[in-house]
Amino acid sequence: MKVLILNSILFTAENNIIPKVKSIKDTMIYNLCVGFKNLGHEVTLAAAADYKPSVLEEYEFDILFFESELKQIFLPSVLPFSLSLYKFLKNNAKNFDFIISSEIFAFPSLFACMICPSKVFVWQELGVHNRKMKKIPSKVWYNIIGRFFMRRCFVVPRSYAARSFILNYHRNTSNEIIVHGMNFDNLKYSTDKVDYFITVGQLIYRKNIESIIRKFDLFLKKYNLLHYRLYIAGTGILYEDLRVLVKQLNLENSVIFLGHLSHVELNEYLSHAKAILLNSRMELNMISLSESIAVATPVITNLVPYSSYDVIQNKLGIAKDNWNEHDMMEIIRNNKYYVDNCLIYREQLSVEAVAGKFIALFNKKMSDRNN
Repeated sequence: MKVLILNSILFTAENNIIPKVKSIKDTMIYNLCVGFKNLGHEVTLAAAADYKPSVLEEYEFDILFFESELKQIFLPSVLPFSLSLYKFLKNNAKNFDFIISSEIFAFPSLFACMICPSKVFVWQELGVHNRKMKKIPSKVWYNIIGRFFMRRCFVVPRSYAARSFILNYHRNTSNEIIVHGMNFDNLKYSTDKVDYFITVGQLIYRKNIESIIRKFDLFLKKYNLLHYRLYIAGTGILYEDLRVLVKQLNLENSVIFLGHLSHVELNEYLSHAKAILLNSRMELNMISLSESIAVATPVITNLVPYSSYDVIQNKLGIAKDNWNEHDMMEIIRNNKYYVDNCLIYREQLSVEAVAGKFIALFNKKMSDRNN
């Protein structure tokens, strides 16, 4: 099957600034394309040129980068607009059997739904309105553009939160949830856990790393397990502030900043941790949460990530707001139970499994239409 994936925004921009990266091969959507390729499908990825890596790369499949236009009106970090992409779809949509496009609130999805709605699945991640300009553009889009110009396309939610949200505007929505997939080539699991916790993410306000350090401090004081360590993997503008906090709490020997790690290095730390600790202020689907499950490391998180529902439903750790030192001890005491649950669930997270779900759902839709 010839599959086209429309995903203009390849990674998250902070404060509307798109970072320059050397590679896009670690992005979620690139690895989903690998999943389709590994199943024998011919896949093409279309993305905004603003996200093109600074270093020339060779890819396993076709990637097309389209220039964004009217950037002062349609920020490439939020809502990229490309007439060249529209023209490409107009001329080439007939050459693809199946098109997957990210988000209802996106021009590529609008273009595809107008040109070839019968072969389009919109993969919906957002479970709330975009907050830009007091949510007005988002509300206008979902209530008017989405309802009247995109109603014929089929929406596949990435989480229960996304499904609950999109059903307010789009009834042609799947009951089946298809979550982000992981490329297991880079993720080796281990059941051999060591006495430490880990948190993974940028050292920025949104990730709320300060609260995790403070919770870890309470854990040490409550249970006197002074040999435990907290590893912090990531870099960011709050690095020095967090170092000062660690010093104030007399945790210099207990909290270790790892900085930026390669995939191999991160896998080694993540796969042997008792649990990953997450407490973000704002998040959608956290890649680090899914990667932790994929390497059989239980999760302790608040309810901000959409995938926290999966943690609860499948007993992959603890997901609740205001988690504390007692929850950390619960994971330690029953670590094997949570690790075993992660091992069972991880098979659903491979990029091949996710691609296979898309193909099966598409074939079912086509069969239902023909009958």
